[in-house]
Amino acid sequence: MSKFQPVAQAPVRIQQNILARSERRLLNWICPRLPQWVTPDKLTVLGFFGAVIVAAGYMLSWLDSEWLGLCLAGYVINWFGDSLDGSLARWRQIERPNYGYFVDHSVDALATLLMVSAIGMSPYMRFDVALMAVIGYFLLSIHTFIAAKVVGEFRLSYMAGGPTELRLMLMAMTVAMPIIGGADIGGTNFSVFDLFALVVSSILVTLFIVQTSATARMLRRRGV
Repeated sequence: MSKFQPVAQAPVRIQQNILARSERRLLNWICPRLPQWVTPDKLTVLGFFGAVIVAAGYMLSWLDSEWLGLCLAGYVINWFGDSLDGSLARWRQIERPNYGYFVDHSVDALATLLMVSAIGMSPYMRFDVALMAVIGYFLLSIHTFIAAKVVGEFRLSYMAGGPTELRLMLMAMTVAMPIIGGADIGGTNFSVFDLFALVVSSILVTLFIVQTSATARMLRRRGV
């Protein structure tokens, strides 16, 4: 008998973010129009390539703020690859649930670390603050992956926000960077973007604690 057994039933995907319906209509329109040589694996690689472009733009912004435009292009490429890899597999009915789940989320984690850490390597945000935002995001991701296993629900959004809304928020922040600048506020050693990232990371950690506590209480009541 094989050591690894296929999952008996895929977890229910819960996606209630603001743009979910519009994004789904767009993805459903794109999928049948993609040529056959475009595969889910290639889209996953494309999404990661977009993350590399994002990171390069932030680090090159030390030379000139115009390089931040590269970040915006990278976010679009990252969205295209990351959002379409699973959608295309389901559209063509070529899903490989275990392989796709493992590879997609592993690559997503590395891409997130790369992009957000690179913001901390830019002139606009401290590196330690950027890592706090990454930690908050990863904590909530860990809760999502564990809940998919023990509860059978794979939640793709929290507080009406999901990966697409997060990208748009980061894009808006990137546009604001050369306008606001990375100067410290009142000698605090924190820029506007540092404070923004600290607020976001606090929200993510709070969501992790609240959601984990709620799930634990539910499992305790069920006696499982």
